[in-house]
Amino acid sequence: MENGYVYRNFTKEALDEAYDNSKAVKNSNDLLGIFYMRSAKLATNFQDTLDLRYGRHPRETLDYFSCGKRNAPLFVFIHGGYWQMRNKEMFRFVASGPLAHGFDVVNIGYPLAPDRDMRGIIASLRSAFSYLRLHNDELGFDATHIFVSGWSAGAHLAVNMLDERGVCGALAISGIYDLEPISKCYLNDKLQLTESEILLFSPLRKPFVKKSVVVVVGADELPELRRHSIEFAMRRAGDGISGSFNLLSNQNHFTILEELEDPEGSLTQLLVQLTKCKRK
Repeated sequence: MENGYVYRNFTKEALDEAYDNSKAVKNSNDLLGIFYMRSAKLATNFQDTLDLRYGRHPRETLDYFSCGKRNAPLFVFIHGGYWQMRNKEMFRFVASGPLAHGFDVVNIGYPLAPDRDMRGIIASLRSAFSYLRLHNDELGFDATHIFVSGWSAGAHLAVNMLDERGVCGALAISGIYDLEPISKCYLNDKLQLTESEILLFSPLRKPFVKKSVVVVVGADELPELRRHSIEFAMRRAGDGISGSFNLLSNQNHFTILEELEDPEGSLTQLLVQLTKCKRK
């Protein structure tokens, strides 16, 4: 810890601030409240397929939103919250954009730290994918065309699901792709990341799955968040893997999700392009 630095040129205090998205976006609590209201409105049309249980833990449930067409491609969304906050109920609203373009949508809930460690969180999500494959006929989606997405910590988790059977690609929004800095700041108080977890579950520290990943981050996000996305996209491109990097102007860590809710939003359009590429 030379010169008081715990990671690169960050002191512990500076690193804490570098990953504090809520503090960086002054009206973040107001935005999250709006997310809840929009989510509640959308949920009224899908009461029969909310909170489907895929595991025994109270948080191991998922929401299923059908576009009304058989064999639709499936869009799977994993919420953020630094692996220790938030819930899927807050993010149901993001289904609006994909639904308008003929996707069925799944919104996955999962156990959080410190109740589960990173290994346990990843295992829980894999159980959700197993459940989806087992029930794909009754749910009605095309199990060979699954596109996984997530926001913030959810983007990290989504990329870790790329090797799941049927997954064709990912839309990674404002993500974290190296767990080392997370292990050295305030976020690790609950996570208690081990060295093996950092190596096993950091997308930047293990061989890339050779499937397309559309990496997106807001231009108004914290510099560390932008760095993660740039490094991840550049390293993948250097290995010749398909995908893209997209910097969305005038978007911060929270407002960026409105681009997925909107059928004409930038994130929705990137998803449509990714799907068309894979269904040729």
